[in-house]
Amino acid sequence: MVGINTVGVVGLGTMGAGIVEVFARNGLNVVAVEISDGALDRGRANLTGSTDRAVAKGKLAAEDRDALLARVDFQVGLGALAEVDFVIEAVPEHLDLKQKIFAELDRVCKPEAILATNTSSLSVTEISVATHRPNRVIGVHFFNPAPVMKLVEVIKTVVTADEVVADVEALCARLGKVDVTIADRAGFIANALLFGYLNHAVAMVEARYATREDIDAAMRLGCGLPMGPLALMDLIGLDTAYEILDTMYRRGGRDRRHAPAPLLKQMVTAGLLGRKSGRGFYTYEKAGSPVVVADELTPAEGTSVEGARAVGTVGVVGSGTMATGIIEVFTKAGFEVTSVTRGGEKSAKLCEALKVNLNKSVVRGRLTEEERDAILNRVTWSTNLEHLSDVDMVVEAVVEELTVKKALFASLDEICKPGVVLATTTSSLPVIECAMATQRPADVVGLHFFNPAPAMKLVEVVRTIRTSSSTEATALAVCDRLGKHGVRCEDRSGFIVNALLFPYLNDAVKMLEASYATADDIDYAMKLGCGYPMGPFELLDVVGLDVALAIQRELYLELREPGFSPAPLLEHLVTAGYLGRKAGRGFRDHTGR
Repeated sequence: MVGINTVGVVGLGTMGAGIVEVFARNGLNVVAVEISDGALDRGRANLTGSTDRAVAKGKLAAEDRDALLARVDFQVGLGALAEVDFVIEAVPEHLDLKQKIFAELDRVCKPEAILATNTSSLSVTEISVATHRPNRVIGVHFFNPAPVMKLVEVIKTVVTADEVVADVEALCARLGKVDVTIADRAGFIANALLFGYLNHAVAMVEARYATREDIDAAMRLGCGLPMGPLALMDLIGLDTAYEILDTMYRRGGRDRRHAPAPLLKQMVTAGLLGRKSGRGFYTYEKAGSPVVVADELTPAEGTSVEGARAVGTVGVVGSGTMATGIIEVFTKAGFEVTSVTRGGEKSAKLCEALKVNLNKSVVRGRLTEEERDAILNRVTWSTNLEHLSDVDMVVEAVVEELTVKKALFASLDEICKPGVVLATTTSSLPVIECAMATQRPADVVGLHFFNPAPAMKLVEVVRTIRTSSSTEATALAVCDRLGKHGVRCEDRSGFIVNALLFPYLNDAVKMLEASYATADDIDYAMKLGCGYPMGPFELLDVVGLDVALAIQRELYLELREPGFSPAPLLEHLVTAGYLGRKAGRGFRDHTGR
């Protein structure tokens, strides 16, 4: 590395101390600066606490910790940074504060020093103009916790010198980080995609659409995310989240989805800031603790299944992958299942698909041959809906077309005995439309399984304005018996998971369409910066671009939110037949894989 040997860090809170640790771990001498002796002591404690935990966990040798700490020079005042080659600030997200610090750094630091901001949302350009060297100012956005998270967003302004960008990219490589270099735009990559999603989740709670627990469980179990959105808001800090959203709203074209939800402002005003204050969306053991404790909003045990009807026999209508998975789930849980398809050939294929799945479980030691045979014996194969006349529950998994589903529900209404729960597995269509095709709308509920049904723990239980409490309770009790986690929500387009997931995916397409970042960089940002199991373009290619477009259109048509309008690039790719992995080409070429 040429040019950067000594670095300075201004602000030694959690993020600043983490950045100090990253530099010192990688052999750089660090001048760590705070505003007062008390703040300096707290910053030193942050660093020693983090490194001591790393030693205790066996991730850092004691002698390496001592060498790391010896590389750090703790000082009060910016004057200590006169000879550093590179300085980064990690102070609170207030533009006037950062501009004041940069003006002073410009006066104190040598002319060739690079001045960097760790801002996650403010304009790097506006910060840079507080100096007489805006060409040597750059954004270097680490993610929390800095020693662990691999991603760094490098933000160049229109005047940042190319050699400054190159030096910072080389510095990131020396630190073992993956950098993505982007222009100065509100939210950069990760926050621009993340905070619209988080704000939407807050709005769901505010509207009492679903509980905090169900929203968080839905996104963890349905999408494989490391944390639910409301728990993540508590970790970030609701005041920090509010400032980021407000900045993005004002800088990013006043998109209503970035206008902080009123509930968020109310909570911040009330001092409910998340983990750091001991209470946010959840209540914690004490300020700063990650341990959640019960409060007045915590659901009582056992109330979810009160009033449930007995269900022993189940009908499953459909012949696709989802129908196969649902039959497997019910039969493994001990239910007697009647499978109905539109023809003998489809029934035979469905039966064969179930046998293949169960045989795989036998080979992997998850089932014995006797258990497999018992499961298969619980299925009655049929092509006649009349054979559902005596079941206790029917689950339809037919094609995602409303006319087909309504016709099926009208037929089930005539055939099934009174009190039968009629469930639709739709992922995007209005459940009430299916309900009103019957004379028993109180018995109709959404039961949205996720693919593959045997593996995915989540089921969204969707209640319409006509669904009875007994029907909802029965659906939840069935989920429990299946070993699934049922989450409740109202009958609104996208339910919980798709309503939160697909606008985020659509935003990623719009970001790519605007040539702000490459698909690879956006995927890296969300996987390495936010801990997502897949980047948005990887996920879109797996889901299918046609499926994503159909869901996004449904969301836009129901909610009429301008920001939900499908990205033109998504529409063009679907029109061109680039549907993702299943077509061999989507956002990436899959033909050679």
